[in-house]
Amino acid sequence: MVAIRKIALLREQAFSEMGQDGARPVVRAVALIAIANPFAGRFVRDLTDLVEAGGALSARVAPDLLRMLDGPPVSYGKGAIVGTAGEIEHGHALLHPKMGAPLRAAIGGGAALIPSAAKIGAPGASLDLPLGHKDDAWSRGHFDAITVMLGDAPRPEEILVAIALADGGRLLHRI
Repeated sequence: MVAIRKIALLREQAFSEMGQDGARPVVRAVALIAIANPFAGRFVRDLTDLVEAGGALSARVAPDLLRMLDGPPVSYGKGAIVGTAGEIEHGHALLHPKMGAPLRAAIGGGAALIPSAAKIGAPGASLDLPLGHKDDAWSRGHFDAITVMLGDAPRPEEILVAIALADGGRLLHRI
């Protein structure tokens, strides 16, 4: 497992848009995890350590995310900002091979791909973390994003990992 410097949890609750109340509030919960990048500053062909870390990080924060929701999870997303001493592939190694299985296990399903985004960034960089319906990739009312950041992450030799769950789609979706 990679070293974790910090975990921050964000709970956003939306009530209205354009002066119109939603049928019910929608909660979006995000875990932001600043981890050491064991491959910062050098090219490494085998990224297994990050692949394994992706699954472990997902399993660690999924219970916290579930507790923050008001209803059952229906949307999810994941992302990473790799510090400037790393490469984009480090973020993708965390996100894709193993991160999804523990998250799906925690929420009791998830037939659709988990939308994701990764980029290189300096401390304080923001990420538009995509969200999508956990079972129906074409549920347009669940196409969404939440912008996330941490002021001191990622440091050059870190990766900021983001994992999100939501208990609804866009508050007033009409398409």
